[in-house]
Amino acid sequence: MTERVVLAYSGGLDTSVAIGWIAEETGAEVIAVAVDVGQGGEDLDVIRKRALACGAVEAEVADAKDEFADEYCLPAIKANALYMDRYPLVSALSRPAIVKHLVAAAKKHGATTVAHGCTGKGNDQVRFEAGIVALAPGLQCIAPVRDYAMTRDKAIAFCEAKQLPIATTKKSPYSIDQNVFGRAVETGFLEDIWNAPIEDIYDYTADPAVPREPDEVIITFKEGVPVAIDGRPVTVLQAIQQLNERAGAQGIGRIDMVEDRLVGIKSREVYEAPGAIALITAHQELENVTVERELARYKRQVEQRWGELVYDGQWFSPLKRALEGFINEANQHVTGDIRMTLHGGRAVVTGRRSESSLYDFNLATYDTGDTFDQSAAKGFIDIYSLSSKIAARRDLA
Repeated sequence: MTERVVLAYSGGLDTSVAIGWIAEETGAEVIAVAVDVGQGGEDLDVIRKRALACGAVEAEVADAKDEFADEYCLPAIKANALYMDRYPLVSALSRPAIVKHLVAAAKKHGATTVAHGCTGKGNDQVRFEAGIVALAPGLQCIAPVRDYAMTRDKAIAFCEAKQLPIATTKKSPYSIDQNVFGRAVETGFLEDIWNAPIEDIYDYTADPAVPREPDEVIITFKEGVPVAIDGRPVTVLQAIQQLNERAGAQGIGRIDMVEDRLVGIKSREVYEAPGAIALITAHQELENVTVERELARYKRQVEQRWGELVYDGQWFSPLKRALEGFINEANQHVTGDIRMTLHGGRAVVTGRRSESSLYDFNLATYDTGDTFDQSAAKGFIDIYSLSSKIAARRDLA
């Protein structure tokens, strides 16, 4: 029986060439799998037909936009997930979503191997392969670009020699990955970290320096889930899409950073994530109103670890799964409305309201009606500082 390989297929030059390349190198039949996580571009049926025309024995396409939003982006919103306090895990979130479909296709078609188009320098190779073996430990993984030195020049030559039905135009100087949660741009002149980004690299966001009228928005959450915008019910996908549009029009969500890759190198990345940043900003503020202090403090530690695990390709790990249980529990009272002004590249919270609020006006006010017992403060301070006071007597003697 002929071996079968499932290939993560994008429809572009590299993965189209990889179909024939894998067949020649391994003698296996190739099943192409394309997953739509909101990256835009060509119609899925066009991509499916191209894969077959390039030699795939089977081609599957999946519209996974709602699945991606509900099962991958939403947990990141609940976790306020920002790797290195800035990056909302745009690419890291999409990889396990794609992996799930690759593994399902491998089981369906009796494949022994899954292939992807990653290089040997990036995080995505780890995310794909760690995810695949977590779901199906018996599957093998190959990466033609990494394992068979499939350079772009070789890919173009292969494409032309085989007369594959795909354009071999000059490649963009940038490496771009995008989905509904955001967009990542790297390489080219950006590799010199002294070079400032130019306006041409942006697509999801308008120039925040251009004068425009501010946009006020009210986001409603129920147990940490965005359920309405300006009073109109939305799915998680619709919330992200609408805020991509509105926050993006205000230049919100641009991130230029040098980040620590899992493989040990530092990399300069430019991100656009207008919807993600707006939603996380709103969710964080609603947590400030509704989550008890000690729980909130501990959750911030959990959030950082959760984000690191996802960035490092451990989406399906036991620790990440356990932390998510904690995060969901912490979100049970995160219900209410956040009003924000979107303007000048910033999403600024201007109002909060919640039936689950822990904010007590009568305790917080300094005016008439104050119910806080200030007479209890002195004794509290005496006891609170007692251990430091005792140590100071010894250390200052």
